[in-house]
Amino acid sequence: MSKALILLFTLLCVTPASAQLGGRLRELIANRRQASSESAGEELSYGRDPLQKLDYWKPTTPGSPIVIYVHGGGWKRGDKRMAVGEKGEHCLQQGYAFASVNYRLVPACTVEDQAQDVANAIAYLIRNAEKLGFDGKRVALMGHSAGAHLVGLVGTDLRFLKIAEVGTKAIRGAILLDGAAYDVPRQIAEGGDFMHDTYLEAFGTEPNRQKGLSPTVQAAAPNVRAFLILHVQREDGTVQSNALGEALRKAGTPAEVKGFEGQGLKGHMEINRDLGKPDYPATPVVDAWLKKVFAK
Repeated sequence: MSKALILLFTLLCVTPASAQLGGRLRELIANRRQASSESAGEELSYGRDPLQKLDYWKPTTPGSPIVIYVHGGGWKRGDKRMAVGEKGEHCLQQGYAFASVNYRLVPACTVEDQAQDVANAIAYLIRNAEKLGFDGKRVALMGHSAGAHLVGLVGTDLRFLKIAEVGTKAIRGAILLDGAAYDVPRQIAEGGDFMHDTYLEAFGTEPNRQKGLSPTVQAAAPNVRAFLILHVQREDGTVQSNALGEALRKAGTPAEVKGFEGQGLKGHMEINRDLGKPDYPATPVVDAWLKKVFAK
């Protein structure tokens, strides 16, 4: 609450003649607090670790599809609340349920553990779909940055979903927002110094492990049904997005790759922050794609 609102509230409460207006103000504040609580979503646990939690927003219409979002943060930071805002609100406005997933972080766990956390969160939501009020047979995944890598990995190396006892039929597709480490060895070799140590911390130095954690290398079928791969004008992100799209199409998996304005780190953050705004160019692209895959 702002200082001005607190002062006004105090004055109204201590002035008897203003009791009626003070009561109205208290009602307004209570409504704002309720709206704020609702916008935070319902926190649910899909595992025992404190980070194995997700936020869930129920759709306005029971039986609607769901979009499950995975945050970024270089595999070692970030939080499910980074999704709150345009993406979540927009998905609700489009008639979808929305969930934002936390996962354990490097170095306390491995990237393999993180991918399994994402798969386990998906499994938890699908198992509880009827109780939560969405259609567990119409699921789309979405991730940004490191979250895009994890969604891409879960969508191409299906062992994570298999361990979680999730069939791929319910997952209609995956949206990847400006990831880069889809081919980990290539990213480490060509990605420059800015994230180099972060990549090594996440993926180590063993070539076979790096390849095993690369969605592009794992893109031979089977995969989840379809991919929408979006990127801004970052050289490594553009190259890696196009290479992943090509590998998926070669395997017979539908994959659309689209680039948008936005330079460097600023553009990288904008696509995550602004997706869902009506005037952001990627918003109608995502809307049309979701409508198409959920209709199948």
